[in-house]
Amino acid sequence: MHPPHTRYYLGFNLVPGIGPARLIRLIETCGSLEAAWHADAFALAQAGLDSKTSAAFLTTRARVNLDAELERAARLGVTLLSLDDAAYPPLLRAIPGAPPLLYVRGTLGPADDWAVAVVGTRSPTTYGREAAYTLARDLALAGVTIVSGLALGIDTVAHEATLATEGRTVAVLGSGVDLPYPARNRGLAERIIAQGALVSDYPLGTAPIAANFPPRNRIISGLSRATLVVEAGEQSGALITVNFALDQGREVFAVPGPIFFRQSAGCNQLIRDGAALARSADDLLADLELNVATVQREARAELPVEPDEAALLALLSSEPRHIDELGREAGLSAPAIAAALALLELKGLARQAAPMLYVLGRR
Repeated sequence: MHPPHTRYYLGFNLVPGIGPARLIRLIETCGSLEAAWHADAFALAQAGLDSKTSAAFLTTRARVNLDAELERAARLGVTLLSLDDAAYPPLLRAIPGAPPLLYVRGTLGPADDWAVAVVGTRSPTTYGREAAYTLARDLALAGVTIVSGLALGIDTVAHEATLATEGRTVAVLGSGVDLPYPARNRGLAERIIAQGALVSDYPLGTAPIAANFPPRNRIISGLSRATLVVEAGEQSGALITVNFALDQGREVFAVPGPIFFRQSAGCNQLIRDGAALARSADDLLADLELNVATVQREARAELPVEPDEAALLALLSSEPRHIDELGREAGLSAPAIAAALALLELKGLARQAAPMLYVLGRR
């Protein structure tokens, strides 16, 4: 059973021309998501919608049966995650213009808080294939989720390497999750569903047209703590993902390549421009503190959040707070708050920004 707001997010996602920014304005103007869905033409104009978008919205609202759409998703084994859902990926929620609704086949969960995007050319060299396979495999063995786009070439290698280690991998599509593309990777897509997820913000039934793929790259980088590029020409689509990652404040790594290979031109330029050089998975694990991923995941599973810890989490944010102040507000003794913060640090839910000052962990 989906939360009540999901039906309206689904409805708006079916309207051409209403993206995250316009939806936010609609909600602010109308007072709630539900009220926005039932808005009249005057309210739509107040929210700044042009006549073409307003007409598309009114036509879609009259035509679509939200209950039938929800049933269709359930029948296809698709989970709908909106920005308001606790299960919505926290890394993605933090990006500018986060997609209001995700369609998911498979599962997304806390294990995917530690993720790296692996992207690159559709026409890799043997060197590129080996590099992508080795790096993705070693990252997966360290407990890192590998995110990519299911495309031929580097994407496929990254997914395959992760599946071979029984690790988790997520494929972000430029089509509906019921129409994975390319067709020759349909079998790979089914295996990914069993060990991760297919994800898209495009409605079910959306065909994989060329214009859909650049925008979906913001989700690939948004789900990830870093983007790793393995072979990319100077005009490679992988560089679009890099630009999104930089806009989102995420790290970028690149694998160096021979200066004579066109497939290496993009990566070598990225390194020259300041991207971190990736020689092995250890470079990423060290720089991103991903070597603690497995320990923290196990700690979360074996040591569930206790009431004292939950009280502290409610008080923590990105603003550093002194341990004494936290203790007073949570009503905890000095030993109790010290113990609770130590456990939250172990689970990766809190961290020390400076001596005695604590913030939320880098989830």
